[in-house]
Amino acid sequence: MSSLINIAGRRIGAGEATYIIAEISANHQQDFDQAVKLIYAAKQAGADAVKLQTYTPDTITIQSSREYFRVNSGTLWDGKTLYDLYSEAYMPWKWQPKLKQIADTIGITLFSTPFDATAVDFLENEVGVPAYKIASFELVDLPLIRKVAATGKPIILSTGMATLAEIDEAVQTARAAGAKEIALLRTNSAYPAPPEEMNLRTIPHMRDAFGVPVGLSDHTLGIAVPVAAVALGANIIEKHLTLSRSIPGPDSAFSLEPDEFKAMVEAVRTIEKALGAVHYGTTSREESSRAFRRSLFVVKDIKKGETFTEYHVRSIRPAHGLHTRYYDIVLGRKAAKDIPAGMPLSWDMLE
Repeated sequence: MSSLINIAGRRIGAGEATYIIAEISANHQQDFDQAVKLIYAAKQAGADAVKLQTYTPDTITIQSSREYFRVNSGTLWDGKTLYDLYSEAYMPWKWQPKLKQIADTIGITLFSTPFDATAVDFLENEVGVPAYKIASFELVDLPLIRKVAATGKPIILSTGMATLAEIDEAVQTARAAGAKEIALLRTNSAYPAPPEEMNLRTIPHMRDAFGVPVGLSDHTLGIAVPVAAVALGANIIEKHLTLSRSIPGPDSAFSLEPDEFKAMVEAVRTIEKALGAVHYGTTSREESSRAFRRSLFVVKDIKKGETFTEYHVRSIRPAHGLHTRYYDIVLGRKAAKDIPAGMPLSWDMLE
């Protein structure tokens, strides 16, 4: 399996810049103009891609008030039925081809998460997305994974709640159905997710276990966790974007506002630079600082023939004298000439 994937000409994986996705989710508030503003905000904040979700209440669940269909899991959505929640959150499908055109025009990649086979057909035939994401809750929907894999396009699989065996089954299912480019996202499917349950060290383990690009779909508050994930090797960061958390909605409370999203992108790009490569020794900016390292200096006047003692020679800054490794060799030797205090020690000063 490839350790790199390619979405709309952008290589993603080890050695490449982190791929940053702005998740619109339900933050469009079923207002087309607000969805457009979110795409522009994602572009201005420095995101590489914007992601939609493609479902209707009837394609993701059924209308029922039975206890099985009522949210009661300690989340922001407790008390709602699944049907009512998704009726509030879904994005009208007729918008999505238009939003794709807008994204193409301003130069940001747009793709989506399908939640059933009809959504895949729609995204293929009506929108023309370059990639797909499978949500964490759908990681166990193997028929859906096979349907997406059959398109031959890159698939990003979110892994919240999944065991290692379940992730392996999803990956193997996708491969068997024709997927050649697969990425995985570490996710905690709590909304919001507590930092102490993120277990970011799973990211390098998952990369080694599956040999694919691995990233983070983050539902924590703030930007610290995604930035830390990049330091641990995340190749992809996905984060919810809202125009303002003051606008009520199912996802707004754990979403970033545009200026925060931009700050996250900038922090990620700084971390990428800081990671660099394995390197020992002086960098170009450090070169001028070498002159201020420690070395051996004469710190007390000494006459020709006198013996150097610890009162005459010290290891001090700057670095113009002999290396400090010679300190014990110098002590007990005689001065070859008169030497005033403040002179860097050199071999010609020793008999």
